[in-house]
Amino acid sequence: MIGSGAITASARGAVLWRGPINPERARDLRSRIRVALATALNPPPASSAFRLRIRAVGRHRKIKIGDWRQPWLRVAGALLLVVSACIHLVLYLTGYRSIPTIGWLFLVQFMVAFVLAVGALVTHSRLVAVAGAAFALSTLGCYLLAVWIGLFGFKEIRTRAGIAAGLIEVAAFATLALAAVIRDEDEAAERASPKPRMVAGMHAAVSLVVGAVGAVSVAALVLFGIAVASAGGEPAAAADRGGVILKTATIGGVTVLTNAKGITLYWFAPDSSTSSKCTGSCAAYWPPVTGKPTAGPGVTGRLGAIKRQGGAEQATYDGHPLYTYLGDSAPGQANGNKLDLNGGYWYEARVSG
Repeated sequence: MIGSGAITASARGAVLWRGPINPERARDLRSRIRVALATALNPPPASSAFRLRIRAVGRHRKIKIGDWRQPWLRVAGALLLVVSACIHLVLYLTGYRSIPTIGWLFLVQFMVAFVLAVGALVTHSRLVAVAGAAFALSTLGCYLLAVWIGLFGFKEIRTRAGIAAGLIEVAAFATLALAAVIRDEDEAAERASPKPRMVAGMHAAVSLVVGAVGAVSVAALVLFGIAVASAGGEPAAAADRGGVILKTATIGGVTVLTNAKGITLYWFAPDSSTSSKCTGSCAAYWPPVTGKPTAGPGVTGRLGAIKRQGGAEQATYDGHPLYTYLGDSAPGQANGNKLDLNGGYWYEARVSG
């Protein structure tokens, strides 16, 4: 009887399922399902940065990239600004902090770049994108000025960190400028009426601006390349045939050794009496005093010379190879004293006796 009851219930269900269906109700149900699927697959532009369109059943799907709210634009611009800021922070901590005016400018660059990077990540503001692009371009401009004619009495040299920072700043300018342009185009398209001439004019204007951004980026790269090629690196290996005259000066109540122009001389703790440990980029920031030394008025102590890599003679004082410091731009300065840079401490050369 149990089996018979189950069969009867099943049969009743089958009869109910196979009952007549209202055609109009079925069409309405199918229409609602289609609308729901279309809405799910094609969300409105304001709800998503990436919009997926279904043209028709069986055709390919077209993906349209969104506007300035796209994650890759914000992340790319912010990341480039952060990397540039970190390079300037490292340069500040490893020597530039002792250079008057230039030191605190490096610190300001670090802080402003981080603020703009955070703004690019948390806002969709066109102003932030424009400000970030302008800041990157101005930072590059300051570097070019420091290389060519000097900035606040400081003349920059060619280093790998400087080259990397310059390339990153060009990329940051191009990325953030294009981000602002793309956002402008999308906003104008949403507000404009569907007039072909207006849409064509808008696209032409955007194309012109994009071309201008590209032209400025290329020009910046060209100028940067020229500046890097013309910037000074490690001092020439040829020794001064006439030798170098050592003099004295009093700085902070201490009598120190100077060159003929009155620039303070330094010695490097890792050096030995027969060799210099400061080569490559180190020698660019701490130019060796080349040539055989001659004692000027008030100079006492033991003078000598060693052979550097490449054959140049470097003057020594009391067994210490002598250097100048890039951060000293005038007599009476000792900005390099007691700095821990390039693998060791630097000290002003004090007159013995």
